[in-house]
Amino acid sequence: MTLLLCFAAVLLLAVLLSALAHRTVLSTAVLFLAAGFVLGDGATGVIHVTAGSPIVASLAELALFAVLFTDGMRVGWIDLRSAWQLPGRALGWGLPLTLLITATVAHWVAGLGWPESLLIGAILAPTDPVFAAALVGNDKVPARLRHLLNVESGVNDGLALPFVVVLLAVAAGSHNLHLGEIGLELVGGIAIGIAVPWAAIRLERTRLFAVSEQYLPLNAVAIGLLVLALGKVTHANLFLAAFAAGITVATVGHREREAFEHFGELIAEIFKLVALLVFGALLTPALFTGIGWAGWVFAVLALVLARPLALWVSFLGSGLGAREQAAAMWFGPKGFASVVYGLLVLASGVAAAGQVFALVAVTIVLSIVLHSSTDIVVARGFEPRLMPAWQQRLATHGRRLLRRAQPEETSP
Repeated sequence: MTLLLCFAAVLLLAVLLSALAHRTVLSTAVLFLAAGFVLGDGATGVIHVTAGSPIVASLAELALFAVLFTDGMRVGWIDLRSAWQLPGRALGWGLPLTLLITATVAHWVAGLGWPESLLIGAILAPTDPVFAAALVGNDKVPARLRHLLNVESGVNDGLALPFVVVLLAVAAGSHNLHLGEIGLELVGGIAIGIAVPWAAIRLERTRLFAVSEQYLPLNAVAIGLLVLALGKVTHANLFLAAFAAGITVATVGHREREAFEHFGELIAEIFKLVALLVFGALLTPALFTGIGWAGWVFAVLALVLARPLALWVSFLGSGLGAREQAAAMWFGPKGFASVVYGLLVLASGVAAAGQVFALVAVTIVLSIVLHSSTDIVVARGFEPRLMPAWQQRLATHGRRLLRRAQPEETSP
């Protein structure tokens, strides 16, 4: 009840400050994360949650299900085919390269074993555009860059999930690793996620039924709940089921997708914010001091080396402009998916869960601070009239030098 009271109060504050958050570096996600830290055991102790608290695992599960369902609904197969060139490079090359580079840094810098290092790489590979809102929501920023970041962040949560599931089982120890069972869970989740919405939407279009406009948004809710229930009963992977269900609805049910879009985003946002509040409550001063200098070096390198290097390789020969490529390389904020994957690891009870969670938590907090405070600055780089005079002169001078050095090149 205390958690509910705190969440309601912080939610009201976030609503009252929402207009200000859209115009400044203030972020609603940062507000909930900070509130969780202040209200948690690390500060005032108003909210008391631990890794073993039942609410941690349950909330992480429900929140991730809701978010993956709505993420999948944003990107049907038609959307993916029409926008494959740049997002395909970021997802097909950038995602696995980011995972591997992050894992290498975790192994050699933080001193973790390879299973735990690869697990951290999978947890931190997804991105979240929430902390780059001023960039992806600015019409002055090139449309292909905004589209790239939005599609990439909408899909990479689901693509990273199988790696997290398998690597979590590996990190738990060989005696708990049953690849056959894991494979059946993953395949079962995808099957349920495709079959249920396809059957429901086909059934709705028969002459036997007619859905009113008032109840149309609830059709997707019913589909989501049925997928969740069947996944629970059959022990299929709930998260892949949610992602596959969202993509299926977006592909075969355009009417249902449009009706559910706004309502579904609000539901997912509520789950996101309460998960961030709980995540913040799990953070303590001891966690930040206990990882040592190696942990902080890892967090910095995970942000300034892993994704930038991975995307630089991914975009070789793509024709993407240097400024757009630099923005895409930098803006890989670690957000909600990484938060929930971290909570799942913490609740799993694996031997290195505490250390993995600490490194993930520090990296996420550092990412939130850096990315949410630089998105406006980078966005202004695409809108010269909003740039300070000195920055305009510097940008103009840089373009002149570039033209002199490479007179044969033409702008894309």
